[in-house]
Amino acid sequence: MRPAAFYKIIPGLFLFAVVIYSCNDSGKPVVMSASTFDTSRLWVGWNKYHIPEGDTLARYGHELISNTSYYLGPNGTVAQITNGMNCQNCHLNGGTVPWGNNYGAVASLYPQFRARSGGLETIVKRISDCMERSLNADKVVDSTSKEMKAIIAYMNWVGEGIPKKIKPKGSGIMDIPYLDRAADPQKGQLVYVSKCQRCHGADGQGQKKLDETGYEYPPLWGDHSYNTAAGLYRLSRFAGYVKNNMPFGEVEYHNPQLSNEEAWDVAAFVNSQPRPSKFFKEDWPDISKKPFDHPFGPFADGFGEEQHKYGPFKPIIEARKKQRK
Repeated sequence: MRPAAFYKIIPGLFLFAVVIYSCNDSGKPVVMSASTFDTSRLWVGWNKYHIPEGDTLARYGHELISNTSYYLGPNGTVAQITNGMNCQNCHLNGGTVPWGNNYGAVASLYPQFRARSGGLETIVKRISDCMERSLNADKVVDSTSKEMKAIIAYMNWVGEGIPKKIKPKGSGIMDIPYLDRAADPQKGQLVYVSKCQRCHGADGQGQKKLDETGYEYPPLWGDHSYNTAAGLYRLSRFAGYVKNNMPFGEVEYHNPQLSNEEAWDVAAFVNSQPRPSKFFKEDWPDISKKPFDHPFGPFADGFGEEQHKYGPFKPIIEARKKQRK
């Protein structure tokens, strides 16, 4: 059962969040039609305590998202395939935070065509991609396994009430304004030292949990961080993510500490550091569909890898608009 609204106490702030779908008399979310669904309201996810006690599969899915390393990490109890990070190191609070790289639209949008693969992708494919890229997994979880079914069940639970093909406001990561210059790793290092280092360490290797089953604060570079094929290796994704969520526990999307320039610059600094390199030859079969900040060629727009990685991005975007005319 889920209430129609909830109250959340944040130090110095009393927040009232209204869910963007209605509930019937039993408290069960009602799936609204796309025509009646209010996409102007911010989507706010629910926490694990709202998962029905009888939904053991979704509960296990939440556990896998929260403590991925315990089950699938280097010393995992189920398999030893990932880098030691947990899914929720990047998908905050189990993928339920607005603009926190959340799972709000996963159930409603998949299966969907994605230009990266050039084909129709299922939720299984999307989860597998995330494991291979962000968790630098040696192999993916079997699609028929209890673990994959549990993760899907949890994502379906997170997305209850959202009609198909709808992406509610607050889903994923916010796009922030582009700079008129290239993002600067040197300026970003200053931001990192003042805002990020106390949690992620001077060496960017994060802080492990006391029981060493995973990371309290994940590594941002190095052997145990996300690889070069991960979504956060694109500057726009990293910048939008940190702008609205970091420093962790101190900010929310409506009360950021970082300016747009600081967010872009710290993204440039972090993504200029060494990390695992992984290449998927099947990615971007149509190179004209590569994102403006995809840092690896070849490209169809005449700009080089350096500008595609750090910017300035406005000239790339404008050139592409002219190409499409």
